Amino acid sequence: MTSLVPGLAVVAVLGLAACNGPVTAPGGQSPTRAAGADASRAAQTPAASTTTTPAMDWVTTPAADASDVPVDTRVVARAEEGTLTAASLRYTNKKGQRVDVKGWLESGTWTASDLLEPGATYTLAMEGTDASGAPTRTERTFTTAPLTLDDQIYVKVVPDGQTVGIGMPVIVTFDLPVVDKATFEKHMVVTSTPAQEGSWYWLSSREAHWRPKAYWKPGTKVHVEANLNGVPAGGNRFGEQSRVADFTVGRSVVAKVDLKSHLMDVYVSGAKARTIPISGGRPGWETRSGVKVIMEKYTNFEMKAESIGLKPGDKDYYHDVTVKHALRITHSGEFLHTATWSVSQQGRANVSHGCTGMSEASSDWVFANMRIGDVVETTGSRKPMTMGNGYADWNLSWAAYQKGSAL
Repeated sequence: MTSLVPGLAVVAVLGLAACNGPVTAPGGQSPTRAAGADASRAAQTPAASTTTTPAMDWVTTPAADASDVPVDTRVVARAEEGTLTAASLRYTNKKGQRVDVKGWLESGTWTASDLLEPGATYTLAMEGTDASGAPTRTERTFTTAPLTLDDQIYVKVVPDGQTVGIGMPVIVTFDLPVVDKATFEKHMVVTSTPAQEGSWYWLSSREAHWRPKAYWKPGTKVHVEANLNGVPAGGNRFGEQSRVADFTVGRSVVAKVDLKSHLMDVYVSGAKARTIPISGGRPGWETRSGVKVIMEKYTNFEMKAESIGLKPGDKDYYHDVTVKHALRITHSGEFLHTATWSVSQQGRANVSHGCTGMSEASSDWVFANMRIGDVVETTGSRKPMTMGNGYADWNLSWAAYQKGSAL
């Protein structure tokens, strides 16, 4: 019995040691407690951050370093993972001059106001802030496709910078045919002060006119924009450039020619200013009835029989004659002009080759008081004025004129 007691005591001591905690390590610290404390402190200490600001992504049309970009491309720029705050576009023209292209920034997107020039290298500069608010800047280049002159349509707009009469239409001409008239017309805009309703009318694939519903109001300011640079015209052609024109409408002047009474009454600002004896076209050469508009004014103008299709030996042929004043009213050769040789028949008979002739004194007054765009309303013959023969726009009803639009 006595030999078993010490063994039991040893077991008891070991049991107590296990219940009372770990064995103390050198230096008085328990190894188990130290490891637990370190783990607790590690859990309470924030881990090193691995989050970075995403790189700003510039999104452009065309893409960076693009080549053979079509000239009808609209340059657009924006940013992802950030905000575009400014942009600019430039190229160098054939004269070596820097050209800046305007544009507008709206809701973080920049859009160029014009289309592109052929065979040019463009630089698009962009500025913005990334997601963290840090400023950033970059530049991109691209090159447009080359075009020959046969691939491009030259544009001309008249009138421009003039004061004209109340009947003057806006005239846009093209050196090559426009196949896609609708697309071109969408980029041709006429505005006026005061505003007046109007419409385009295509006389041909190379000429379009715009007129208001009724004669222009005197004093109207007119602004024309043919924003056709780079615009597709169909047939693999594009507008060569854009045009802007401005003009002013002067006072109302309307000449009313009566071929039966052989008189022309001229109304200025609505009141009759003068009655002028005239001579119109004789049988076979009748003056056209209808509304005409003065197209050109000349002094010392040489009139040739060949210009109206006559040649030496023809029955009605006449030798060249120079007149003091001539105001063209048709492409086919009708004028208001000085006719000193027919003064005795003026006011009594029609003896001309189609023009409206008058005395020197009367033509002096007409030349001084009528301008390009003023109206000549002729009655008394069965020969009608036709579209395309001068500025004949007012011979169509408003409904018929509107049908000449491509839209």
